Amino acid sequence: MIRTILTYPDPELKKKSAAVTIITDQTRELARDMAETMYAAPGVGLAAPQIGVHQRVIVIDVSGKDEPPELITAINPVVVHAEGEAYDEEGCLSVPSYAANVRRHARVVVKGVDLAGNEQTWKADGLLAIAFQHEIDHLDGILFVDHLSPLKRDLFRRKFKKTAEDR
Repeated sequence: MIRTILTYPDPELKKKSAAVTIITDQTRELARDMAETMYAAPGVGLAAPQIGVHQRVIVIDVSGKDEPPELITAINPVVVHAEGEAYDEEGCLSVPSYAANVRRHARVVVKGVDLAGNEQTWKADGLLAIAFQHEIDHLDGILFVDHLSPLKRDLFRRKFKKTAEDR
């Protein structure tokens, strides 16, 4: 089922998510709904808080349009190693119509659990590394615009306020 994606400045996006202690049918249904919502948006990642569920669950698929899907579902993901620097443009399904360059690690190692309850380790670089960092930030109530310099963050807020007034 496609769920509604919360958008900035919804205060639910700033809340920290709780760890998943047991994987249930509801957890698997949540992950299916998240993937369906992400693909429909379309996006390359979605975190449970973006649909108002404060559990540490993310879905990511950075495969291209002409490639078969490569869906990653990560429960309780944690970056255990990070190196290098990337400075690329990011957008967010919860911050529509806005993109900005964000400084991230170029390579990450993420540990978490899959839907079967098996521990997983994902080694990522490029877009996948950025997506992992972006989605894990959502689990901690952090939006990509929070990584902007104070000046750019202020410009974003002004642009957002003007856009909201024009609606």
